[in-house]
Amino acid sequence: MRRANALVARFRQVLYKGHSVLLYNLLMKGYIKSNFPLGALTVKDEILRQGLKPDRLTYNTIIFACVKASEIDKAFRFLEDMKDEAKRGDNPELLPDAVTYTTLLKGLGNSQDLYSVLKIVVEMKSSLISIDRTAYTAMADAFLACGSIDGALCIFGELIKQAGSNNDLRPKPHLYLSIMRAFASIGDFDMVKRLNKRMWPDSVGSISSSAKQEAVELLMEAAINNNQIDVARRLLRRIVNEKVYFSWTSRVGLVALKVETLSGFTNSPLRPHVFPQIILNDPVEKYMIPFHESRPLCADLILENVVMRFWKDSAVPLVNDWGSCVGIVHSHDCTKMDAPLVSMARPPLCVPASTSLKHVIDLLLREKSEMVVLVKNGNMYEGSYTSSSRPLGVFSLAFLSKYGAMHETSMTSESPG
Repeated sequence: MRRANALVARFRQVLYKGHSVLLYNLLMKGYIKSNFPLGALTVKDEILRQGLKPDRLTYNTIIFACVKASEIDKAFRFLEDMKDEAKRGDNPELLPDAVTYTTLLKGLGNSQDLYSVLKIVVEMKSSLISIDRTAYTAMADAFLACGSIDGALCIFGELIKQAGSNNDLRPKPHLYLSIMRAFASIGDFDMVKRLNKRMWPDSVGSISSSAKQEAVELLMEAAINNNQIDVARRLLRRIVNEKVYFSWTSRVGLVALKVETLSGFTNSPLRPHVFPQIILNDPVEKYMIPFHESRPLCADLILENVVMRFWKDSAVPLVNDWGSCVGIVHSHDCTKMDAPLVSMARPPLCVPASTSLKHVIDLLLREKSEMVVLVKNGNMYEGSYTSSSRPLGVFSLAFLSKYGAMHETSMTSESPG
């Protein structure tokens, strides 16, 4: 922004000749993209000091800057200034347009000011501006952000009605999905299903694969919120068959957790692993691998000399010249081929050998680590490794996968046919 301001100052004489605020408008957009959007207000002051007149784009940019900075009151003050200036100069080109109002609607939606949203919508409809698909969508999104599903439905219904005679007003899939999210959250399965059905023939533009997946996820969310467990389970099976993976923190993941809880272990569509030979309250020492069998690597080795080891193992312990464990290298941390392993290692996560398996698994998940080092029982507990605590063995999440694979193999061999 310093360099941009310097360029504007240098070519100020050129700006005077054309009486143009074009470069000043570009400068304001630069402030909006920076971390200081309200810097655009100082540019407007500079425009006035130079004897230039702000145009509609200037005001729209300033209002956008205020919205981005969450200064809605200032945005409304500039809206009134815009109207007053247009009236004072008898300049209809300075009156607010659809961009002005949609920008304000976005800010009001973020602040959940339903009364002001209604006020802006009424003002838009009573003005002479052309309300296009983008403006209708902004109205509906603002109502939804304020929690007014009825308001969004009124706008949506008006848009669908207008689209009958104007194909340019046909809504995009985004609007269908936005309304479906609102109905899914309150468990209105029939409405979500109806919107999902009409989205295909009535929307304009292509429907992306992510939009298709989200539509199915919203159906499942609506079903679970409406206590239709069997329907939600069928939809979850469909999602599991189509998806390679999904995050448990995503919408489908959170709903899948509800389905799993209500379905019970035997009816789970996710086929969870069964570990009959593992008891969570057992000491982790019972399931560890002796430290020397984990094939630790020397800490000063260069990654390119042992890179194939990390193709097989997701985590490998490191030792120094005295045999003490000085770190654990995870395969996804291996980013520099010419660097020593110790530079990419994490401090070893250590627990006493008597720690319960359940506690160790929780620790690995909480620390987002693949492996723990087991040491003799002493006064240390989940602390940093010291040379006085000799490593007994290691335990990793990969061992659990092996147990699950062994159980599935044994179950397959025991089944008839």
